[in-house]
Amino acid sequence: MSDYQAYEDKCEIIRTENAILLTEFTAWLKASGLSEKVVKNHRLNIDFYINDYLLYDDTLEAKDGAGEVGMFLGDWFIRKAMWSNTSSIKENAASLKKFYAFMHEKGLVSADDLAELKQTVKEEMPDWLDTVRRYNNPAIDDPW
Repeated sequence: MSDYQAYEDKCEIIRTENAILLTEFTAWLKASGLSEKVVKNHRLNIDFYINDYLLYDDTLEAKDGAGEVGMFLGDWFIRKAMWSNTSSIKENAASLKKFYAFMHEKGLVSADDLAELKQTVKEEMPDWLDTVRRYNNPAIDDPW
């Protein structure tokens, strides 16, 4: 079996696990009283994170992805998501905080990992927003 086939096989297993997590996360969000539109947006954001970003170069499971939020929102999302802007950065940060709070309640993420994720969002958000503004500004040749 090739390395690529092994990677694809592992991704398929993780995507199956992620589908279950997304269903449970959606129910958790609905139980908290959020509107259907807000629930749908959080689900789409998390689906993109766990099934695209975390599986892009490696085979990271969602439970192991809390520490990747900075690279995702500060770099990868800005470059890879055509819809990246200041609003989408903020929305994804909110979705990720909710998702990892859900994962913590399930016992899949430690309290320390959740606290670190929240601290990362708080501290790095201004930089992420500046970066996405520069990246989306056609007057700037090299936003990095």
